[in-house]
Amino acid sequence: MGYRGKVAEQEQARLLRADAHTLTEIAAELGVSKSSVSVWVRDVVFTPRPRQRPSFVAPHPFHLAKLAEIEAMNRHGVERIGTLSEQAFLAGGAALYAGEGSKTDGEVSFANTDATMVSFFCMWFRRFFSPDELRLQVRVYLHDGLDLDAAEAHWCLVTGIPRSQFRKPYRAADDPTIRKNKHEFGCVYVRYSCTRTHRQVMGIVRALLSSQAHSGVAQSAAQLAVNETVEGSSPSPGAHAYRVCSSP
Repeated sequence: MGYRGKVAEQEQARLLRADAHTLTEIAAELGVSKSSVSVWVRDVVFTPRPRQRPSFVAPHPFHLAKLAEIEAMNRHGVERIGTLSEQAFLAGGAALYAGEGSKTDGEVSFANTDATMVSFFCMWFRRFFSPDELRLQVRVYLHDGLDLDAAEAHWCLVTGIPRSQFRKPYRAADDPTIRKNKHEFGCVYVRYSCTRTHRQVMGIVRALLSSQAHSGVAQSAAQLAVNETVEGSSPSPGAHAYRVCSSP
């Protein structure tokens, strides 16, 4: 039929192109080559359609494997930690404060965006240091454009500190060059101005990080490593000798 014989296809191609169809889509629709379509519609104004995401995309197997592993590790973590003893709770809170708390003398101050961490700190601080509840203060750092009332209500519930003890909030100017991710409820600071209490907290932190505190743990870990080596399926000559000597 030749190039000139496909008048109907040419007109249809031009209509489809004007309706924002791609060259590939038109070629498939008309059963012709993409190069022919390109010639037929070269003078037609083309405005690309907004790309639409499919309503459902099957998750990638790697993503499913990742989620499964995270869930398994969460269960494993719960099994390993179990219910915290008094000493474990004290040490856990000290470790949390060592990472996220203020070290400046004179004031206990803990800041975070994670409600679970803030809640843990507040429970820990109340349990072991018995603060005067009326002296606890909260300050919310929140980006402009986000709901301050909702944020303060959220942190009031998390900390158990009444909003009457919230200080004037800090509103961060919206600057896309700094960061795009904005936490819905912002960052909260829980403060308690008491030099003695802060020194008590830091005393626990320093004790936790001292060599005396974890020397016993290191010795236990070393002994466990030796035991695992001795009980392994392919013992070294040294391990064999150790097993013989240690037998009754």
